[in-house]
Parts: sequence; C-alpha cells; structure tokens
Amino acid sequence: MKRLVFALALTCLAGAAQAQTTIGSVSTNFRLIGPNDKVVIERFDDPKVANVSCYASFAQTGGVAGGIGVATDPSEFALNCVAHGAVSIPADLPQKEEMGAISASFLFKHFIITRMVDTQDNTLVYVLISTKVLHGSPANAVSAVPAGGSQ
Repeated sequence: MKRLVFALALTCLAGAAQAQTTIGSVSTNFRLIGPNDKVVIERFDDPKVANVSCYASFAQTGGVAGGIGVATDPSEFALNCVAHGAVSIPADLPQKEEMGAISASFLFKHFIITRMVDTQDNTLVYVLISTKVLHGSPANAVSAVPAGGSQ
C-alpha cells in the first residue's frame, strides 16, 4: 500500500498519469519473523504511448522492518519493455520524461522509470534507475521498443 501511495504522489508531482499493476512475486529468502524477502514484478503501461508496457522486477526486503514498511530495498532490479500492438511515437512526446516510480524505502529511496526518444532510430528507450534523497546509485536497467509509425 505504501508503494502505491508514494508512486501516486510522485506521479502527481510530475504531472503524469501512470498505470501500474503488480503482476506477482517470488520468495527468495525465508524469514522466521515477518514476510520473506522476495522479487516483485510490476507492469507500467506507458501513459502517452499506446501499446507499450514495461515490466520491472525488484528485490523487496522482508522481515520485521519490511513487514512494517521501514526497510530499504536493495538497488537490484531489471526492466523489460514490450510492444503489444503497433507503436507510434506521438509528435508532442517529450524527448525525456519520467513515467513511473517504485518506492524502495519509507520516503527516501525509489526506483524511477524514464522514457527517452531516439529520434534517429525511431525507438523509445526506457531506463530504470535507483535514487535517494541525497545520493543516487549507478544501478540501472535499460530496455528499448522500436516504433513502426512516424513522429
């Protein structure tokens, strides 16, 4: 629930709408007390480009701290974006724009999905990065979706 509230608040501040859906999770480490550590899969539908969805997987810390929502998740994640129909890049699409976020701690760390346009190859490039209030992280993942239409 805290992930959804934080992502919605960040989206409102950025002025963009996002469609975020949790697909599921896989337990990776047993915890005697509190929830297990796990890898979570979420889908982000691009709000400005039809037929493009990005799937992000990320580590989520369990245990007591994770169970009450105060654990900081590690900067371990992956990203894969796919076209599930014809993709056309809208003429007014910004060259670079944040399109979604995942909370990785209580207020201070999150993962952000940013869309960029490669106009030379008519391709959308999505990058997932880890940020903190004071220091970011070099951890990142990238995925690209070719467009079939013209700009």
